[in-house]
Amino acid sequence: MTAFTPKAILGISISLLFSITAITAQQTSNDFWNRVRFGGGLGLGFGNNTFNLAVSPSGIYQASPQFATGVGLQLNYSKFGDDKLLAYGGTLMNFYNPIPSIQLSTELEQWRVNLNSGLDGAVGENYWYTALFLGIGYTNRNVTFGMRYDVLYDENRSIYADPFVPFVRVFF
Repeated sequence: MTAFTPKAILGISISLLFSITAITAQQTSNDFWNRVRFGGGLGLGFGNNTFNLAVSPSGIYQASPQFATGVGLQLNYSKFGDDKLLAYGGTLMNFYNPIPSIQLSTELEQWRVNLNSGLDGAVGENYWYTALFLGIGYTNRNVTFGMRYDVLYDENRSIYADPFVPFVRVFF
């Protein structure tokens, strides 16, 4: 079980604050499903004795033209030589557009990581990993391109190679 560090508690607090702000900012109307948008990501990579598949469906509630909040699921499978990684989990997302073309984001990810090394997979590690991303992106209609930074990054535990991660986000 993961002990929450002060950074993780701060990250959860920031994420919850954005969620509460976004929900209270909504107009009082009964058009909930008209404000829900779905999207996600799909990644596929091949190389010399390597393979990677990433799937991340998500849904957001557009509380106002500036605020959105949502949840997502994630699955990542990688094979590098004899090493295999299976990671899965969930995400809490919050988006704020101070102007229509700029999007600020917080994304709290909780991953269950299963790593097996060696020819027979005899050496294995199973653990939880928390990532808190702060991001900025350029938005045009339903597509956002940008960069995010994991403030809780741990180079020995993260499934990401670097705390800076570029992204493309699409919601319909």
